[in-house]
Amino acid sequence: MAQMGFFDLSDRYASLDAKRDPLVEIDAVVPWEEFRPVLERVWRKPDAEGKSRAGRKPMDAVLMFKTLVLGALYNLSDDQIEYQVRDRLSARTVPWSGP
Repeated sequence: MAQMGFFDLSDRYASLDAKRDPLVEIDAVVPWEEFRPVLERVWRKPDAEGKSRAGRKPMDAVLMFKTLVLGALYNLSDDQIEYQVRDRLSARTVPWSGP
């Protein structure tokens, strides 16, 4: 596979926007950051309860929530969600506003 060019990613996003990318439309409607306090409270343990700071940092709670919402919308199993995230360039560089 050839190396990506300088404008390849922006051209890809322009192409998706021209086809009315549903991710952009969902992002415009859903206030994702309003869910952060609730997600952080139920998803992560407070630092005092953590055993060690070693290892990989946890994924962002809102990003995980977005992934689960898309899995529910497209009726994907956990394995399929993981596959799509690992496989798709568009999933790894989601054009949504993030933290």
